[in-house]
Amino acid sequence: MNIWDPTHECISRDELEQLQLERLQATINRVHKNVVHYRKKFNELGIIPEDIVSLEDLSKLPLTSKDDINCNYPYGMFAVPLREVVRIHSSSGTGSKPMVAGYTKNDIRIWSNLVARFMTAASVTRDDLVQVAFHYGLFTGAFGLHYGAETIGASVIPMGTGNTERQIMIMQDYKSTVLVSTPSYALELAYRMEHLGINPKSLSLKVGLFGGEPWSENMRSEIEQGLAINATDNYGLSEIIGPGIAGECSCKKGLHIYEDAFLPEIIDPDTGKVLPTGTEGELVITTLTKEAFPLIRYRTRDITSLNYKPCDCGRTLVRMKRISGRSDDMLIIRGVNVYPSQIEEAVYGAAQGEAPYQILVERIGAMDSMEVIIEVTDKIFSLELQKQRSFLESVKKRINTITGIHAYVKLVEAKSIPRQDGKIKKVLDKRHI
Repeated sequence: MNIWDPTHECISRDELEQLQLERLQATINRVHKNVVHYRKKFNELGIIPEDIVSLEDLSKLPLTSKDDINCNYPYGMFAVPLREVVRIHSSSGTGSKPMVAGYTKNDIRIWSNLVARFMTAASVTRDDLVQVAFHYGLFTGAFGLHYGAETIGASVIPMGTGNTERQIMIMQDYKSTVLVSTPSYALELAYRMEHLGINPKSLSLKVGLFGGEPWSENMRSEIEQGLAINATDNYGLSEIIGPGIAGECSCKKGLHIYEDAFLPEIIDPDTGKVLPTGTEGELVITTLTKEAFPLIRYRTRDITSLNYKPCDCGRTLVRMKRISGRSDDMLIIRGVNVYPSQIEEAVYGAAQGEAPYQILVERIGAMDSMEVIIEVTDKIFSLELQKQRSFLESVKKRINTITGIHAYVKLVEAKSIPRQDGKIKKVLDKRHI
């Protein structure tokens, strides 16, 4: 059995719930004392930390949203002084400001070990060469997997993203055994290798660890055949910790949530009420071990369900079903979170006013493609051709600056985007994952 931390991954439910309660109470005390936002929210509800005497009391606490984090940008949600923060990561926010996450030295140690759990579950060992094809930077994915692999004792090749033929060359020459990337990029690698006439079985690759975007069982089969590997799923959120919240075991019947570090709930996204076990709804997570940036009942907006039945792998931790959708309008494109409001900001900023637009998302080959279609307005129509081109370039640059995504942008005739009840459907997602 490949289990990194059997003490916590195979803990009895009684022991786990006792540990969760102790850590929950410590976390609530920490945020009440050190985070003005939470102290204010608790006061509004008439709650003091001493009111939380059981795990059932969790539902008395307020939900935390992305807007709460954005309103406290950049460091207002931190529970430690900045001098104790050794790392800062961020993800895209709903506006032009990102959501900022901080880590203490202990947070980094815990994070590394959580990632080591799902990597070990996927059969990664100290003998492996792990090629990380995630973007290194403020995005948590690359560093999370990098440190998790090093914690196991594996060798890490920090490739970063892009330059697909060089990625393949490195795989061949360095004899990489593990690939870390988004599932769509893994497919892109498989397509390119087929185009180059490279037999995937000639490589040393055996395992793929894929996350950062939704994917299906069909996509898994295609990746496994195209790269001749065992493809596994993992789940993370930059605001919570990054990768390391949950991961698949060899049974591939759901992702084990590391409940000693994260307390999961499923709520009705419309009412906020906690739903019965097994019901599909929005995943809410409370962090139990985070020092720098603890979050209470954070709304992930991801739709899933929880299965508490024991798993054949020996782990006792709850399993979450593969994410089936979102309860908000966020898009995940090439592993990057994109909000329609960000695109609107770019379009309106370049147009210096309102301009009807639609976002078209498609999967072309293995990769996601985003096109922004803008209707000609009187103001845009009056521009010379050269200035219309400059306008389109300006929208492209603004989108790239705000989201990090390269989008196609085109002008169409006025009133040519279909309306429903007089309204344009802002997002047309034609991907079939």
